[in-house]
Amino acid sequence: MSNLLAGLNPAQREAVSHMNGPVMIVAGAGSGKTRVLTHRIAMLIESGVRPWEILALTFTNKAANEMKERISAMSTNGSSELARDLWMGTFHSIFARILRRHAKEIGYTSSFTIYDSEDSLGAIKQVMNALSISKDQFNPNAVRSRISSAKNQLISPTEYERLARDPFAEQVGKIYPAYTQALKMANAMDFDDLLLKTIELVDRNPETLDYYQQKFRFILVDEYQDTNRAQYAIIKRLAGKYKNLTVVGDDAQSIYAFRGADISNILDFERDYPDAKTFRLEQNYRSTKSILAAADELIKNNKSQIPKTLFTENVKGEPVKITQCLDERDEANAVVRMIEEEIRKSKLDLKDFAVLYRTNAQSRAIEDGLRRQGIPYTIIGGTAFYKRKEIKDVLAYVRLLVNPNDSESLLRVINYPPRGIGATTMEHIALYARDHDKGLMEALDAIDFIGTVQSRAVQRIKEFTRLIHKYAAMRDKMSPGELLRALIDETNILQELKLENTMEALGRRENIQEFLSAITDYFHEKPDATLESFLEEISLVSEIDQVDGTKNVVTLMTLHAAKGLEFPIVAITGLEDGLFPSQPIGSSSPGDLEEERRLFYVGITRAMRKCFVYYTLERLRFGEMQRMMPSRFIEEIERSGATEHVTSFGTKPRIRESYSERANDVSHLLSGSPVINGRTFARKRRERTVERTFYDESDTNYSQIEDASGLKRGTRVFHETFGEGRIIEVAGNGDKAKATVEFPKFGRKNLMLKFANLRVL
Repeated sequence: MSNLLAGLNPAQREAVSHMNGPVMIVAGAGSGKTRVLTHRIAMLIESGVRPWEILALTFTNKAANEMKERISAMSTNGSSELARDLWMGTFHSIFARILRRHAKEIGYTSSFTIYDSEDSLGAIKQVMNALSISKDQFNPNAVRSRISSAKNQLISPTEYERLARDPFAEQVGKIYPAYTQALKMANAMDFDDLLLKTIELVDRNPETLDYYQQKFRFILVDEYQDTNRAQYAIIKRLAGKYKNLTVVGDDAQSIYAFRGADISNILDFERDYPDAKTFRLEQNYRSTKSILAAADELIKNNKSQIPKTLFTENVKGEPVKITQCLDERDEANAVVRMIEEEIRKSKLDLKDFAVLYRTNAQSRAIEDGLRRQGIPYTIIGGTAFYKRKEIKDVLAYVRLLVNPNDSESLLRVINYPPRGIGATTMEHIALYARDHDKGLMEALDAIDFIGTVQSRAVQRIKEFTRLIHKYAAMRDKMSPGELLRALIDETNILQELKLENTMEALGRRENIQEFLSAITDYFHEKPDATLESFLEEISLVSEIDQVDGTKNVVTLMTLHAAKGLEFPIVAITGLEDGLFPSQPIGSSSPGDLEEERRLFYVGITRAMRKCFVYYTLERLRFGEMQRMMPSRFIEEIERSGATEHVTSFGTKPRIRESYSERANDVSHLLSGSPVINGRTFARKRRERTVERTFYDESDTNYSQIEDASGLKRGTRVFHETFGEGRIIEVAGNGDKAKATVEFPKFGRKNLMLKFANLRVL
């Protein structure tokens, strides 16, 4: 056992060694959380706990696989051989595994389909059509989001309908139960159902609950701050017998409220388990002292948090650098220039850089900037391979072989490739299915009894159903790779794409061929796997699982997608009020603002060596140029000491100013043609010409001028753009102070002192 404790700091050793009872490990950013989890599991096995008695729940496949590999590498007393018997994986993958074993107990078959968000949306649209609810008046995406939120909060269709108080909620109250029934008819579950149906399973069958309580003597939950009420409820039930529950997380990194995450789960853990033992991992191994100080200065503004004091023995490092830019194009240029300079100075690779942003729309300008300079990049959260249209089409055929009742898959491919089976025909079939309480495939099998369908369509439908039934019957006679190749060949999908002979069509054809290769490789590596397990695995891939650290490219992603990752250099863009935080000042609730602050905290703490923060004075949003104000978060991190841990370039707001005062300053700056670093920019509505990036990394030790005091005619000054000059005239006071400066190379310039960044020579 001593080997398992070697190399751990005192707090980590305590957290690993305490075996029984409820435990909360508050793991600050970069504090070795995964190390503690893996060592704790290995310690349990060393102590005589059998691996199959341990349930470890994570939020990503990446985290689960990393922990399995680490545990397997610990060879003490054979733990490496036993690690494969652990029940370790994401919430959804573990509970999908349990549900397939017990599907009949809740009225499903073990071959049920897992609907992703696109499938779920399609099912909701079908329900809305059946109920004659306008998709123009009631957005199906909003309906899906509302239903998902209700499920996460354990609100049943009946209860939701009863609680509805506004017109939109009333319509959702009609759609929710019909959608639930449609999923049941399709033998399908959406992601939320994987949690809800598990609760239903154990509540309906006490013996099943007792079995899993007895089986999972020790339960460990990673990222507990991101659990929702449904996950909380399942964990509480499963841990009810032994109460050997270990939760690991950081309230300061709770950023998924929009997905239903409930921060109170971790904040109230000690209330739920009064005899719980709490350990705090406060030593950061990832970031420099300056990065950690800025992050700490930011997060201490949150009132709802578990007290902790992060520290690091790493070097101080360079200050977090805050850069003001004119607009999003200038911001992109600043990011590109930073990447080029850091590579030149520090001999870094492109894969060492991550550019983070609040919304996906912000990536466009950054992509343009990188492309202009020929810098390769990858976007995490873009269209993943298994989400591409042509792959979804092929997967729909696969899903029908596994689950013929899958109505969404059937609707996707019944006329792909084109078979002459139109929308009107399918409406007649859907009506017959509803009237006779049948699934769509059952209705197709009864096509001879549907008198409203034309004879030509009847023949084509019979050809389609014969195709599906034929290959479903051949599943036990052919390998999955051979089966799918034969099916795809018979559908003529590849031939159709080849005849289309466009670059897009040929690209899709190559993707389908790559898919067929992938499925062959999958079953070669996992000979005991099934089509069901293959479909389940690819349906539960998360954004973070797309990250490939071997490619030498700059990584672009949203701040939400960055959680759990780390990079030597991190650039965070768009620090403007109304964008980040997303709510304009005065319009956000304290809870929403605290979540946005935690999101910025997550972004800063992804950085290992350097962190760069950018904001713009204006930004093209929703098709028009909008004036922006620096985020209030900038002022908060600057309190850590502008010269020690944070440095601002361009406009340098004074630490003593309030946010409202600084907002007025920016509004004043934007009221006319802005003067930045001594240059005046003519205001244009859409087209902007930006000659340079508005930041400078000069280390020259000059004193900073913040107002007109002490300045007089004849004073020699230095300007970042125009160089040395001599003051000709000074006028005004405070924020409105101006100076006329004569520069030998550029002539006279009229500068607002607050933004000119002049330094006395």
